Amino acid sequence: MPTISVFYGIVIRMYFNDHAPPHFHARYGEFEATIKIEDLAILEGHLPTRALELVKAWAAAHQVELAVDWEHCRAKRMPAKIDPLV
Repeated sequence: MPTISVFYGIVIRMYFNDHAPPHFHARYGEFEATIKIEDLAILEGHLPTRALELVKAWAAAHQVELAVDWEHCRAKRMPAKIDPLV
């Protein structure tokens, strides 16, 4: 599972050839959530409130890049790294 970004202890990853809808995985410590790219809704899992706010702010700024990376992963190609939240 490629890591596409890391910031503030949060790791963002995507699986190769993962199931729809387009999404990414965010991990913070022992917490993990699967987040839909289109509307940033949590599909499953849980993150602490502050971590979730940071993930959503980052994802909102990078939705186009996330969608492109999703297509790369679906095609079993390596996704591009995405700049971290600063």
